[in-house]
Amino acid sequence: MEAKAVAKQVRIAPRKVRLVVDLIRGKEVGEAVSILKHTTKKSSPVVEKVLNSAIANAEHNYEMEPDNLVVSQAYVDEGVTLKRFRPRAMGRASRINKRTSHITVVLKEKEEG
Repeated sequence: MEAKAVAKQVRIAPRKVRLVVDLIRGKEVGEAVSILKHTTKKSSPVVEKVLNSAIANAEHNYEMEPDNLVVSQAYVDEGVTLKRFRPRAMGRASRINKRTSHITVVLKEKEEG
């Protein structure tokens, strides 16, 4: 049994979010929340929100005990890229890619033993 939560179209580059997601993968839920609270990256509140949503889903939809949950999977996929143009010298223009992320957190109950 597993519970998951997904945040789509988050306006932070996937490469930056992956740095934060790598910190919580495989950790217990309480430890993961405290790691995210003390991480200074811009994406940590967003990842924390997804994690809390996954915890609520596990508790409400699957009657899992929040104390026994472990982050089994946490990954970031690339969303759509917003393409913008910046004027440059001599009448040229250069493209700026504003990347978005899809953040997924999957929780499982800890195996006793």
